[in-house]
Amino acid sequence: MAKVKTAFFCSSCGTQFSKWLGQCTACKQWNTIVEEVIQKEEKVAWQTKSSVGVKRVSKPLLINEIDSSQEVRLNTLDGELNRVLGGGLVPGSMVLLGGEPGIGKSTLLLQLSLKLPYKVLYVSGEESQKQIKMRAERVNPNNTTCYILTETNTQNIFKQIEDIQPDVLIIDSIQTLHTDYIEASAGTISQIKETTAELIKFAKETSTPVILIGHITKDGNIAGPKILEHMVDTVLQFEGDRNHVYRILRALKNRFGSTAELGIYEMQGSGLREVSNPSEILLSHRQEELSGTAIASTLEGMRPLMIEVQALVSTAVYGTPQRSSTGYNLKRLNMILAVLEKRAGFRLGMKDVFLNITGGISVDDPAIDLAVVVSILSSNEDDAVSKDFCFAGEVGLSGEIRPVNRVDQRIQEAEKLGFSKIFISKYNKITYQSKQIEVVLISKIEDLVSALF
Repeated sequence: MAKVKTAFFCSSCGTQFSKWLGQCTACKQWNTIVEEVIQKEEKVAWQTKSSVGVKRVSKPLLINEIDSSQEVRLNTLDGELNRVLGGGLVPGSMVLLGGEPGIGKSTLLLQLSLKLPYKVLYVSGEESQKQIKMRAERVNPNNTTCYILTETNTQNIFKQIEDIQPDVLIIDSIQTLHTDYIEASAGTISQIKETTAELIKFAKETSTPVILIGHITKDGNIAGPKILEHMVDTVLQFEGDRNHVYRILRALKNRFGSTAELGIYEMQGSGLREVSNPSEILLSHRQEELSGTAIASTLEGMRPLMIEVQALVSTAVYGTPQRSSTGYNLKRLNMILAVLEKRAGFRLGMKDVFLNITGGISVDDPAIDLAVVVSILSSNEDDAVSKDFCFAGEVGLSGEIRPVNRVDQRIQEAEKLGFSKIFISKYNKITYQSKQIEVVLISKIEDLVSALF
């Protein structure tokens, strides 16, 4: 391959030099010499046999002339992944999946490629074909549409793509690929940008969906340049604790759907199982009633969830009381404690307060404020709240209970799971009428305290 030739020019007078100098010897100007490319090899990274020697020119169209018919999405036969993507894989889209090592990224995409009824090419730069076969035996050993290729050179991958012509391309992982047009090792910023650009060109010209696996850094960001996330259409994050069996799939960016949806999986010996009812894993199945726990009705995207909020209030051993929260905003916890102190008269200023959202998830929905208040007061009074009660309301700075959105969905979910009462703001407009669950309307924290304790 011919090397790219560069030279140095003075941006002031245009004199050419063979190397960089601080001062131009012709015009005596300082710091004006810059490097420029004078010969660059023509790229042929991706081209179909029919397009060889043919230059396509893009033609502008009036926006009214553009075909607006809905593109048919590819059904992945995975309800959780379909929900996160917005209904399935869009033809010609680029999906980037990131996550910690060992979290299950390769397992998820291998399971997907073995489940899809389309022709899939699974390209791995990290495992041999025998290693992938060993993992595939646990999931679906009788698949007849999945091709496995162990290759890291993009030019060789495109040759195999021309022969197989897959409907879906999966790359594991983008950090292991390299192209002949960049003289750098695999995983460097220039290689990641160039190989991704080649795959995007292939995806858009052939309307083939491409799914990439991306490594992450110790900070939790996808390794490589930030422009990688701008180049692709969808960025998915696969997260969870390796000490627990549950995994959460989130969309950080999605050009074809919502970023508020999430999918939940359970890691088993035979692969990842879809969890269609997340409340089953977020609620503990305890028999006796314990103080310091309350059930909150929250929403993740379009999906209502019932989560358990646990609080522990104890006398401060040291001079400064501790405030700690897991899965809940610590600043919001401090605000709620100040409201309880000022508006409701509870002396919590010299007590330690620990808060935990069970299941290892983080919640941003302000509707769980009411359950946080109930769990704190329950632990402080050491008085248990019935496990058949649930709560949905935002707490304001003046101690009022503010309304929350989509309250009808929350009531229906609570009714479906067998709760007897749900506490909400009296300012909510309710259209759903139910005879199986009692809706308790409250306006202030004082109403809540008198109703429960």
